[in-house]
Amino acid sequence: PPRTAARLLDKLVGEFLEETCINPTFICDHPQIMSPLAKYHRSATGLTERFELFVMRKEVCNAYTELNDPAVQRERFEQQAADKAAGDDEAQLVDENFCTALEYGLPPTGGWGMGIDRLTMFLTDSNNIKEVLLFPAMKPDDPNRRHPAAHPSTAGANGEEASSEA
Repeated sequence: PPRTAARLLDKLVGEFLEETCINPTFICDHPQIMSPLAKYHRSATGLTERFELFVMRKEVCNAYTELNDPAVQRERFEQQAADKAAGDDEAQLVDENFCTALEYGLPPTGGWGMGIDRLTMFLTDSNNIKEVLLFPAMKPDDPNRRHPAAHPSTAGANGEEASSEA
């Protein structure tokens, strides 16, 4: 992953802050660079209106006030798109439909997400999210590798790889 200020900050928070959150702990007012969809803080420059809840060192909930300024949102999306082009897999592309909707006017909104998978991790004392997912998806070692079943021209009648020997 690329070395960005947001990644470094996320790594530092994970190592030095989240690891200490045994009892239910709210981490509030995240930096703007960490929260591309969150609204700027009303009174603290450089921060957003966002919090996360941690229990037993695990993130249980993530919440924030939605950014509804179309110009600022487009600017953040463009920065995210540049980060994605530079190799950041977690960065987002510009969402033109969302930007257009914001231009028509989005009332103040907020949201929070409490993943069932995270809650299940907490209740079962699991350390890896794949331990609790019903269908844990595995990323291929090489995402560009061709899979015979996905390419009919290289697959036999039963979906097996066709042999080059006759």
